[in-house]
Amino acid sequence: MLMPRNLQHITRYRCRAAIIGICVVVVAACDKPERAVAPGPGVASTDPHFTMGSGSTPTFLGQATYQDFDKVKRIADDWNVELKAHGGLEVLVRSFAYDPGAYTGWHKHPGPVLIQVIQGTLTFYNADDPCTPIVVPAGQGYVDTGEGHIGRNLSGAPAKDITIYLAPPGTQVSQLRLDMPEPVGACNP
Repeated sequence: MLMPRNLQHITRYRCRAAIIGICVVVVAACDKPERAVAPGPGVASTDPHFTMGSGSTPTFLGQATYQDFDKVKRIADDWNVELKAHGGLEVLVRSFAYDPGAYTGWHKHPGPVLIQVIQGTLTFYNADDPCTPIVVPAGQGYVDTGEGHIGRNLSGAPAKDITIYLAPPGTQVSQLRLDMPEPVGACNP
């Protein structure tokens, strides 16, 4: 069943508000300066088994551990959301700036990732369907399951996103990206 146009807008704005709210809570709660704020050593760029990124620059925004997080549920009118995380939750927030032609390289994450494009247009490819582009313009979002993808800026103009990682408690920035080989049959635009 299709929603009426105003209901689609209301739902879309509520989703954006929820993501922005999570960002605000995470950044406000991040008061531990001893946390790592830059990626640590990863796979060497000379390793031919993994794909390397080019032209994207991360900026650390915040990190918080929610030890007692179990379940949060909110129901309002015809919209609802439910978050579950048994054993706690680590939330890390970063922003990425993408030069024209930039790409992340194939990688995965320890948990799901919410990506909101805030400038330009980004294109994502999932590892389980590496030839189907998921084009995301500014003001829209992409949910990465954490099981493998690549992000590309194919637009010819700069792009930027806000990335919210949901991970097991204690996860550090250096553990967010797990490089992976290019999937068999991947298309390279």
